[in-house]
Amino acid sequence: MQLNSHDDFTPLREIIVGSAENYLSHDRDVTFELFHHDNLRGFRSDWAYPRLTAAEGDRTTHSWAIKRRYTEELHEDVEDLAATLAALDVTVHRPLPLPPNAAPIAGLGWQAAPTPALNIRDNTLILGDEIIETPPAIRSRYLETRLLAPIFRRYYESGARWTTMPRPLLTDLSFDLSYARDEATTLGGPTEPIADPQPGPYDVGFEMMLDGAQVLRLGKDLVVNVAHDNHRMALDWLERHLDRRYRIHSVHRMADNHIDSMLLALKPGVFLARHDGIRDLLPEPLRSWKFIVAPEPDPGAFPTYDEHEDLVLTSPYIDLNVLSVSPDTVLVNEDCTGLIKTLDAEGFNTVPIRHRHRRLFGGGFHCFTLDTRRDGAFEDYVS
Repeated sequence: MQLNSHDDFTPLREIIVGSAENYLSHDRDVTFELFHHDNLRGFRSDWAYPRLTAAEGDRTTHSWAIKRRYTEELHEDVEDLAATLAALDVTVHRPLPLPPNAAPIAGLGWQAAPTPALNIRDNTLILGDEIIETPPAIRSRYLETRLLAPIFRRYYESGARWTTMPRPLLTDLSFDLSYARDEATTLGGPTEPIADPQPGPYDVGFEMMLDGAQVLRLGKDLVVNVAHDNHRMALDWLERHLDRRYRIHSVHRMADNHIDSMLLALKPGVFLARHDGIRDLLPEPLRSWKFIVAPEPDPGAFPTYDEHEDLVLTSPYIDLNVLSVSPDTVLVNEDCTGLIKTLDAEGFNTVPIRHRHRRLFGGGFHCFTLDTRRDGAFEDYVS
């Protein structure tokens, strides 16, 4: 188990595939609602992002049950993803499953029901031979990387470095709300009005928060999306920690947080992009790369949900969240036929895989995985 992952496209040798076991509900609180803002400047569609329904009674936290059929089908699809990768000669590692009826986790002044380690791209950033656990922004995911700890330990024992960024307290006043309150940059407007957060005895002001899915890894270059002060503080830590070993390019509000359904590098010189305007947000050297713009999502490619019972967490652009197995081979949702045709026409070998309820669980194949060993070295793809 030799950790080596500098990019998202060179030949894949080892990967962690998340677990959907016992994903039964969403713990809705201010941290959950702030996180789920899928944003794109100039594009507004309530169809793409239905607003959340206000919880009755106590608004501090509210458990939103997920239909059992959806959770079982999600589990089937994630297991099929793991089996497909294994069939492609990729070594697949799996996190510990979330126990059934897992006890709540708690911080100073809050409590939340934990979620399984499914969208594992979020709370970990792999840079070469280093595991960096990133500071979570959702309370229910605070201990999620502990389910990955046995895998991380084995990589550590094989020589990898293992770092944890400072952990936030996640009080109501930890969050910079400026982005969520800015309807001009939010898809369909804020999912709900963000009420004035209440002060508490543990407040320290804004805290650093950053997800690995905000970072586009291109060998010696990192493109990092920064939407507000929480991200900015975390980026400052990352720059100090990396100590000029990487060229870090900050992009301003490409999205509210994650960018792997906005932009992915399929191979050196080629991006898969939601729209061509993303080019203007990137540093100058990357604007000359080829941009393959995905076709508009087909509404018929998604299951129909009950707007009063089923909480939709992502825009229909979630299917851009593909996973490259090599510079020529890409795993794509089988229902996203337009994207498959587009990539096929560009000379890629597409591997269609089923993933039915991606909009209910907030992730695609890139989100569900964490590549730990690729053949790529610490290359300069930009200069």
